[in-house]
Amino acid sequence: MKTRLLKISNIMLVLVLFTGIMQAQKVETGIVRLSKQSFKQLAGKRVGLITNPTGVDASLQSTIDILHDAPQVQLVALFSPEHGVRGDFSAGDKVTDAKDTRTGLPVYSLYGKTRKPTPEMLRGIDILVYDIQDIGSRSYTYISTLGLAMEAAAENGIELVVLDRPNPLGGKRMEGSLTEKDFTSFVSQFPIPYIHGLTCGELALFLNGERLLANGIQCNLTVIPMKGWKRKMLFQETGLPWVLSSPHIPHAESAFYYPASGILGELSHVNIGVGYTLPFELFGTTWIEDPETLANNLNALKLEGVSFRPLHYKPYYGGLKDSLLAGVQLHIRDFEKVSLSIIQFYVMQEWHKMYPDRNIFDENKADRISMFDKVCGTDQVRKLFSNRFRVEDIMDLWTKDVDSFYKKAKPYFLYK
Repeated sequence: MKTRLLKISNIMLVLVLFTGIMQAQKVETGIVRLSKQSFKQLAGKRVGLITNPTGVDASLQSTIDILHDAPQVQLVALFSPEHGVRGDFSAGDKVTDAKDTRTGLPVYSLYGKTRKPTPEMLRGIDILVYDIQDIGSRSYTYISTLGLAMEAAAENGIELVVLDRPNPLGGKRMEGSLTEKDFTSFVSQFPIPYIHGLTCGELALFLNGERLLANGIQCNLTVIPMKGWKRKMLFQETGLPWVLSSPHIPHAESAFYYPASGILGELSHVNIGVGYTLPFELFGTTWIEDPETLANNLNALKLEGVSFRPLHYKPYYGGLKDSLLAGVQLHIRDFEKVSLSIIQFYVMQEWHKMYPDRNIFDENKADRISMFDKVCGTDQVRKLFSNRFRVEDIMDLWTKDVDSFYKKAKPYFLYK
């Protein structure tokens, strides 16, 4: 009997392991598809690679090393976005030109005084390859780097290849108004919603096809699509390992919290968990006296898919380091139903109801207000909201472009 049970247990273990392997192979990213195609798109060409630590295959091997070690590929240069090709720069730190210690290749910075590849950087390069994991929000700077690289490729007669990766928020979610022309910046480079619902490959096709690059130019663009990804998928369903896309996006779930608090996080005297152990999951200040009532008031709004709990905490670094803060922690209960980007405005609304003498915008300097507006893609959100601090006053503005953008973007979808 024991022997029989042992055999059954072994069979069940094999089935579990087999199921896990099958799940891990659910989605193949662009670099895996390129490898399986024997790098034919790069054969005989001198290659420049724009990447960072998220450029890995399913076994966590770096795209840098994959291309460098492939006999069919002549990798000649690396290009670094924010945080560096090996992830050795903090948020906002200027990245410097250097030499990659693993390959000996030159590394050109695209996050310093130069954000667009120059003709000198591109001299002798036939093709640029882009392989970076995006998180689906407009203000995340990697997609700005992608767009500027596309412009440089077009201006210098160089082909550009995007190795596609999942949008961790899935491909069905779009939130926020389009960036207005006067508020174009590196954190809102293109007229797309704050949550854009596209993979980086789809976004590249959209920018190219709609002539949204500088002066309406178009580059010679190829996207190596994924295999097995579907628009309804969250990252946790892909079977792929998550590599922190920046120091404060340590988990795939962090990509959901980023748009829920990141706009508010541009303001001073507020902490959104950056500098503590829960980046983008908290809303705290030094002047909240009753976090329990704040949490109760937010929960009474019955926002779909979320709940809030009161807390006290001290950030370990950043502008409010070692200050005792009070506020709420955001808990996302249903990733499919939640409306993310509007949550931070509900928090500000309830703050103002409890503490009407505290005007968070009046307490910030012009540079922080400017960044808030740039991330919003307009100053109209702030101006409308600050009249009464009511979410209802900005809802029409925040949602007005989503349906029309979806219709315009749909022809560029690579996945169902």
